[in-house]
Amino acid sequence: MPGYTTRMLTVRLGGRNYRIRALSDLQQFADPTGHAQRAGISSSLWSLFGQVWPSGRVLAEAMSSFDVQGKRILELGCGLGLSSLVLADRGANVVASDHHPLAEPFLAYNAGLNDLPAVTYRDLPWAVPDDTLGKFDLIIGSDILYERDHATQIAAMMQRHAQPAAELLITDPGRGNSGPFTRAMALQGYEVTEQRSRFDEKDTEPFRGRLLSYRRGMGKGGEVVAG
Repeated sequence: MPGYTTRMLTVRLGGRNYRIRALSDLQQFADPTGHAQRAGISSSLWSLFGQVWPSGRVLAEAMSSFDVQGKRILELGCGLGLSSLVLADRGANVVASDHHPLAEPFLAYNAGLNDLPAVTYRDLPWAVPDDTLGKFDLIIGSDILYERDHATQIAAMMQRHAQPAAELLITDPGRGNSGPFTRAMALQGYEVTEQRSRFDEKDTEPFRGRLLSYRRGMGKGGEVVAG
């Protein structure tokens, strides 16, 4: 027995139903080998990766129609991998990443559930440089600014892994850390645009969810602008 229970969900994205194996609830926890503890993941945070969150749905829906032609894409904090699965379904060149010990097997299982090819996965702690990861044209993430130091860590990640002409697309439920992050990104030459997003059926305008696009070296249509 794995020490935790799961449930099967159907999530509709981009006009298609995706079958997703998720943790049963937020009370699940199992770390028999101490892997999560060594990774710095507490028991209270352990189950967060295994849920379908509103911000994850918004990002995955955006990926169902986003221009990904010819782009190398990195998903940060993929969790169950909704956005990476949608991108794989579209034939995109995507690398999913997380630091939870179960993110990779759950991603692989969910890809199989939907008859998708295996999605490339990397264990990627944000504070630890990885010189082997390379550069990306598009980096995405849902609710990845949930702690104060994440703004600094992800800005540093962009310095290491973004192409000179690149875009970062993130969903943010308004936790308050996007301001410092936007200022850090401006120092790297990025401009930000914001689109308000409905995160659940009870959300009313002005919606609390935001889809934030940070672009550098790109025109309005996404084309690369020569320097």
